[in-house]
Amino acid sequence: MTGRQPHLTALGFGASQGGNLYRVTSDEDFAAAVDAAWDGGIRYFDTAPHYGLGLSERRLGAALRSRPRDEYVVSTKVGRLLVPSPETAHLRDPDGFDVPAEHRRVWDFSRDGVRRSLEASLRRTGLDRIDVVYLHDPDEHWEQAAYEAVPALVELREQGVIGAIGAGMNQSAMLARFVAETDVDVVMCAGRFTLLEQGALTDLLPAAQARRVGVVIAGVYNSGLLARDMPPSDAVYDYQQAPAEVIEHARRAAQVCRAYGVTLPEAALAFVRRHPAVVSTVVGMRDAAQVTETLRRTDADVPDQLWTALYEVGLLDVQS
Repeated sequence: MTGRQPHLTALGFGASQGGNLYRVTSDEDFAAAVDAAWDGGIRYFDTAPHYGLGLSERRLGAALRSRPRDEYVVSTKVGRLLVPSPETAHLRDPDGFDVPAEHRRVWDFSRDGVRRSLEASLRRTGLDRIDVVYLHDPDEHWEQAAYEAVPALVELREQGVIGAIGAGMNQSAMLARFVAETDVDVVMCAGRFTLLEQGALTDLLPAAQARRVGVVIAGVYNSGLLARDMPPSDAVYDYQQAPAEVIEHARRAAQVCRAYGVTLPEAALAFVRRHPAVVSTVVGMRDAAQVTETLRRTDADVPDQLWTALYEVGLLDVQS
């Protein structure tokens, strides 16, 4: 890995729920979640302006303010500027967060946009620096992201204003391109390397190993489908109702896991952590109980024979 690689704990705290993702999270519950994560040894915390129109960043900064600054790593993201929108303040945010629509998101991967976004994140968090900065979902913005945003982040990194830089996306192909063609240190891949789908094995993960770039895996439960011991019929996959055949695939995997004394969520966490390119797994956690359960799952003893069994019945693309 590069000398700019941040030291990330194997399990990271995803703070999207601190932005009221799908439903309200109280200040008290979120603060208790951060406390439980800290007590459990988690020292990597991920947020973004997108999460609750800045609410997640404000809450995370407040929860970490009393902690020794050199003992934890915070990542946030650039690419969506938050612009005041008083004309919609009486409405709820249309992008899945239960907050007033007092701001609107504006895509901007320009040099100026990156700097403005970062300055706003520093104000919201109250932190003196950001340790990892990701380009957030630049799917439709490759040219500007690669040729304006990345150089802007490189400049800030060289000045010591920020630490590591990278990109975070819900796809693996463009992340592999960022790894191969730009000077990134770490990337976050959400949902494309999981127990359910392993597309990143063919592009991102080999590229990351070759370039010594770290990979953070998010969305390990594929939006919730793999979060329960047995997926229900109304399970969510990729942020929407899961197709029947996908639910059936997950249920078959759950049955195989059960035969080896392992739950589906335990296997989902263990599977991604086996790959040598993966430096951390970020899991969204809303309250202390979810943190406690996630820590328990990560400590589960998962036998190697499980991966062979899943492969042999066609539930893994490659034999691990």
